[in-house]
Amino acid sequence: MLLGEIVFSVNGAERCLAAGSTVADLLASLGLDARAVVIERNGTILRDRASFAKLELASDDSIEIVHFVGGG
Repeated sequence: MLLGEIVFSVNGAERCLAAGSTVADLLASLGLDARAVVIERNGTILRDRASFAKLELASDDSIEIVHFVGGG
């Protein structure tokens, strides 16, 4: 971990981002569209996608991301 970084878990894997990064920043770094995922942070489902750009991540957060997959 570098100074100014936070370390947290995404689907069980350790990940680092700059301090002050938001849920929206995380999704962008993963190339994911907020409309196509469900996010759980520390056991709580984040229902308000509009808040993703304001919701800062913290060290030791546990994030679970579930992707919607279309098909038929």
